Amino acid sequence: MRDPLRDVSRTSLVTAALRAAETRRPDRLYDDPYAEHLAGEDGPALAAEVSAFYRHSSGVPRITAFNAIRTRFFDDRLLARTRAGAGQVVICAAGMDTRAYRLGWPPGVRVFEVDYPEVLAAKEHVLARLGAAPRCAGHHLVGADLAEPGWGDRLLAAGYDPGGPSAWILEGLLYYLDEVDVRALLRRVRALTAPGATMTANVAAASTLRAPSLQPLLGVFRGWGAPWVFGVDDPAALWAEYGFRADVVLPGQAGAHFGRWSDADEAASRTVRLLFVDGTRV
Repeated sequence: MRDPLRDVSRTSLVTAALRAAETRRPDRLYDDPYAEHLAGEDGPALAAEVSAFYRHSSGVPRITAFNAIRTRFFDDRLLARTRAGAGQVVICAAGMDTRAYRLGWPPGVRVFEVDYPEVLAAKEHVLARLGAAPRCAGHHLVGADLAEPGWGDRLLAAGYDPGGPSAWILEGLLYYLDEVDVRALLRRVRALTAPGATMTANVAAASTLRAPSLQPLLGVFRGWGAPWVFGVDDPAALWAEYGFRADVVLPGQAGAHFGRWSDADEAASRTVRLLFVDGTRV
């Protein structure tokens, strides 16, 4: 039988493999019991290929530390927003994300996952085999290409209410879109949200895409057909263009450290700037 994960993007499998490795740590920042299965046979090898470029001497922050912090940062933001009344969570480019299954959601929360239909189907195949069940009140899979204009209509057809409180995440996505597509995506999110909605994402600074220390790693992603093409040095200003007041948080700062960001990571991040952007629609 063909493994459905064979057709999933390599970046999704890398993320799953890193989350599986974090889950095995006694001091783990989160628990993702499904990640090892979702990483498949290819994920660990792909993660090792990427991790080879994250050495303290390379001037690049460790991918293991960054991924662990990023995952926990997004987890904390989503749980805080839903506990405060956001009844809808939208995960853009969900990939192998299992938050619908692993987080302790407040009553009534509905989670919408948007990604290519084949990606969502592959993940659901594995989770069904494991007997996993969502922990949210409603779990909706929206098969769509976020670079195409019709994805918002599919989200609405799945039952999303644009007038209701919502929390959106764009995790590990914006690197791979060109600026035209990034702006189209942000414009569409604004059209699909009401004041008070939140949108949290991670981005690279534009200067980071030119950093010499990062070029070998970016070459790996290009070879996988997933080049990093978008960066922004002032993401708060970009969010503001689409009606979101945003805070920008760097790994290692308060709320994004968790004891994992080393002095070497901090030094590397002065050149390789990977940013968390946490915005609220005004």
